[in-house]
Amino acid sequence: MPSTWSPSQQGEFPHTIQPVSPELNDQLKGDFSGERSGFVRVGRDGWLLPERYEQQAVGYYTLPLRPDDVWIQTFPRSGTTWCQEMVWLINNDFDYQTAKSIPLDTRFPFLEFGMLHHPKLHEEVLAQNNFRTEVAEVLKRWRTPGAELAETLPSPRHFKTHLPLPLLPPSLLDTCKVIYVARNPLDVAVSYFHHNRYLAVHGYNGDFEKYWRYFQDDLLVYSPYWEHVKQAWAVRKHPNFLFLFYEDLLKNLPRNIRIIGDFLGKTVNEEQLSKLTNHLQIDNFRNNVPLYPDVEITGLTREEEQGFIRKGKLKENKEFTEELEAEANKWMKENLAGTDLWFPTK
Repeated sequence: MPSTWSPSQQGEFPHTIQPVSPELNDQLKGDFSGERSGFVRVGRDGWLLPERYEQQAVGYYTLPLRPDDVWIQTFPRSGTTWCQEMVWLINNDFDYQTAKSIPLDTRFPFLEFGMLHHPKLHEEVLAQNNFRTEVAEVLKRWRTPGAELAETLPSPRHFKTHLPLPLLPPSLLDTCKVIYVARNPLDVAVSYFHHNRYLAVHGYNGDFEKYWRYFQDDLLVYSPYWEHVKQAWAVRKHPNFLFLFYEDLLKNLPRNIRIIGDFLGKTVNEEQLSKLTNHLQIDNFRNNVPLYPDVEITGLTREEEQGFIRKGKLKENKEFTEELEAEANKWMKENLAGTDLWFPTK
């Protein structure tokens, strides 16, 4: 059962923050080399987050909100970046010129990005890049807590977050529009595996089977997966909350563009619909949308991995052996039992 979070919860930061055991911390740091200090568990659900979250937690929980803020909330690797571009364009009257000239991470910042970037890793990366000023400026911004950056953003602000609902401002749903996107956990695990291998801030060094064990045992950053999704599902009928499935977005993108437009109070005509659908086709999106500042930085990625934007397909489970997939499907069935939550399959 989801914890008893509700949009009306008020007061000071109500969650305990505890370090994981020294043994587990050493194990996780060994397998995820980007995190140099370690990990903590947060609240009754035991959300697993980097240690730096403790210094930033209150800022996220007490973030001053504006009525025209628009949020995208997901568990990682659920189509978040793709949806950011879609939502930003719909909410900004299809201003492709600005979208092309300003990186997505500036237009639609990742709220808690700073907690993922360890200062020691950045020191090493900066040295690899000969201490270039433009690199230092980008890295400094990425380390800055999102609550500080939020104050500087013009309205309407757009935020991406992977934080679960209990760790976000209690008045969020009563104040802002929030779009939640859920994705089949097997596909999430495969995509998150490659993402964690690709980015040095995670630096995963193991194989997929070990990674799946971490996912299944709620030992990946932002876990537990099921609590994350179920808590969002529980408030899906709130008028300021739109719950979508990534699978539905892929299967009928035009229909979902109209749904998002209606949710944001925006009219989408046929010409706009056709152009945005084409713009969001995965190859066009990968090639035409600037995600980050155009600054060459060595040492942040693993070149043998495909990249930040992967295939955007369903049933990307070739990493699963037949035995492991059977075990994963059983785990999924057990966690859906007794709920009315489902994941589209066709």
